[in-house]
Amino acid sequence: MEPGQQPQRPRWETPQERADRNLVELLQELRVVQTGVQILFAFLLGLAFTSRFPRLDAFERGTFVVTLLLTVITSAVLATPVALHRGLFHRGAKPRIVALSARLAQIGLIFLALALNGAVLLLMDVVLGLTAAVVITALTTVMFAGLWFLLPWALRRS
Repeated sequence: MEPGQQPQRPRWETPQERADRNLVELLQELRVVQTGVQILFAFLLGLAFTSRFPRLDAFERGTFVVTLLLTVITSAVLATPVALHRGLFHRGAKPRIVALSARLAQIGLIFLALALNGAVLLLMDVVLGLTAAVVITALTTVMFAGLWFLLPWALRRS
């Protein structure tokens, strides 16, 4: 146990209560992340209607299209737990919904990291040029991988 960390007390909850709590916590997490996805999507939609957009080169246009599509996929994957919950409500499937939704949240985070890095690549290419954009995007990719995937993995193992 680390300094300042309180010992974890066991929860006295039934499997159904645990599934209820886990689903509520997961849906709250997804609600927070989905807001960021919506902001990114709106930003990308707005870009297509700016006066500078027609001057993008083929690479920048390709990056824009891929990033926009990654954002749409992210939104769909992160909203699926809500659809599952609504579609299977009162059918006794909450533990299955929670397990599948947790996996979908992980997949959604992968797509979100790709979409955010695509936006970084596009903007840095326009602002600083391709070489700087690739370097910066590589660094942000490493940052996302470290914070969102490697850190939780390392903490689970310790």
